[in-house]
This record gives sequence, structure tokens and C-alpha cells, in this order.
Amino acid sequence: MTYTTTLIPAGSAAPPETERRASRDLMRRVRWKPAEILFWLVAAASFFLLPDRHLLLSEIVILGLFALSLDLIIGYAGVVSLGHGAFFGLGAYAAGLTSVHLTGEPLTGLAIAGLAAGLLGLLTGPLLLLRASDLTRLMVTLGIAMLLLEAANRAAWLTGGADGLQGVMIDPLFGRFEFDLFGTTAYAYCLVVTFVTFLVARRVVSSPYGLSLRAIRDNALRARSMGIPVGSRILGIYAFSAMIAGLAGGLLTQTTMFVSLDVLAFHRSADVLLVLVLGGVGYLYGGLVGAIVFKLLQDWFSAITPEYWMFWMGLVLLIVVLIGRDRIDNAPRALLRRIRGEGRA
Repeated sequence: MTYTTTLIPAGSAAPPETERRASRDLMRRVRWKPAEILFWLVAAASFFLLPDRHLLLSEIVILGLFALSLDLIIGYAGVVSLGHGAFFGLGAYAAGLTSVHLTGEPLTGLAIAGLAAGLLGLLTGPLLLLRASDLTRLMVTLGIAMLLLEAANRAAWLTGGADGLQGVMIDPLFGRFEFDLFGTTAYAYCLVVTFVTFLVARRVVSSPYGLSLRAIRDNALRARSMGIPVGSRILGIYAFSAMIAGLAGGLLTQTTMFVSLDVLAFHRSADVLLVLVLGGVGYLYGGLVGAIVFKLLQDWFSAITPEYWMFWMGLVLLIVVLIGRDRIDNAPRALLRRIRGEGRA
């Protein structure tokens, strides 16, 4: 479905009919669709139907939340990033250090992880605005991730270096639900945090703020000429995206009770990009669906050929790119239309 959005230049009053049309458009975006409700019902049901797969499901949910954060800046603001793993890693270390030195209470550690990553995004975001070209942004984000990785490696007295941070212990959730080896509490915890975060992100992208981000993504010069503060809007969504990535990193530390330099490695940023390639960008569910596909394929290929699973993953990625996301996304709709046409005939 295609929506048309009317933007009114700053300083001019919108006609009543235009305001009503814009209001109806926003209401359509906020309204839940049956497919969305079904998606989350299936996710909730998986907790009861797949009790022996909670560890894998926890990994999927964490990766999906991480991919959702990247989708906010790529799919809605048009800001490309090759170092989004920096925020994921910082959130992971923030949650681990909070557990070691402050408190093992999970919600407190998770909040600190998100705030730390969001603050880093707020501080580094202006670097993306100096030269608004995709190549420059890729290099800037990659450079930030590399600097943070080396800083964590150098500060081994604080982070544990290559050996990992020692002594991470997470208290039972709400003082009652312990993080067991089977991942039961971990999966429920990750799923609830991801759902709540998704609700906030959905509200943001469906608001006038989210519509202005789409305008910036489509044509930044036109958006600026209409009075939209391009710089502050990009900085805001970048910091918000970084905060969500930090939450994902914090969840990983809390559910595994371990954190090492691996959380800042380049493959974190590369994997989340692959997830968005598989799931699509610009509709929030792309990261969640892509994470499911990516992890299930990884698990399947690893079971078949443990040494060469990356070859098959690369082959799938190549097929997706050659076919094109548009064709893949439109295939179910075309099939449904064809079935309905045959039914009427």
C-alpha cells in the first residue's frame, strides 16, 4: 500500500482539508494490521510450543532488536552505517560492568546499557553531518567502531581484554525468575523488551517526526527548503537507534552472563546488515523477519556442513540480491492475487 504525505512549508498554514487528510494518513499508519497481530501472537506462542529452543530463540530476538535499530537509520532516514556494532558492544560492556561494579539487577543494567549507547550516538552523530555522503558515513561509522574496539582492548584492566569480563552475575528478574541454563527466563525477558521497544519505535516512525525522516531520506534538500531541521532530525534518530542497539547488547550480556571483545568485532555490524538484506528495510519488521531467517539458516547450514556454512549463507545472500528485494516482497501478493483470480473464474 502506498501512502502520500503532504508537507507544509514552515510559516504557512495548512488548509483544513489538508490537515484532515494528513491526520487520516497518520491514523492509518498507527492502526495495527492483522498480519502484525498474528506475528506477535506466533512469537508469544513459540515460548510455549518450543521449550527446547529457547536459547536459539533468545539469540534471534536479540539479533532482531539489533537489526531493528539499524533499520531506523537506514530505512527511515537513509543514513548508512558500517559500524553499528559499536553501540551494540558498548551496551554489552555497560551491562556487564554494571553487574560487576554496581548491581546485578537486570532492568537497571539494561537501562544503563541503553543510555550509554544512546549518549555515544549523540556525541558521534554530528560527525555524520559534516559530509553527508554515503561513503563518508560508512567510513566514519566504521572508524568509530574500530576505535572503540581498540580502546576496549587497551583497557584490559577494565574490560578483561581478550579473556572477557569476569564476574558478570545477573540477579533473578523481579527477584523471582532466575536466568536458567535452558534460556526460559532469558527468552521471555528478551521477547518482552523487544516488543516494548518495537512499540516505541513504531510510534516514532508513524508520527510526524517519522514522516519528516522519510522526507529527508527521499530528498534532503527539498526537506530543508520546507523548513525541516535536517541535522537535528538525523541526530535524534541516530541517537535513538544507538540506544536500541545498546539495549540489544545489554540483553546479550545479561542472558549469557559473559562479554568479551567479540561484541565489538566487525562481524557484528556485517551480520546485522545481512539480516536487513534478507528481511528488507523501511518497515521495522524487516529486521525481525531477517533475524529469524538468518539464524535459522545459520543453524541449519552449521548442522549440515559445519566447516562451510558461510559458503551457503553467501550463496543465499547472492540469490536474494540478484532476484531483488522488490520481487521477493511482491511474490506472495502476486500469488495471492492469482489464486483469487482463479477462484473467481
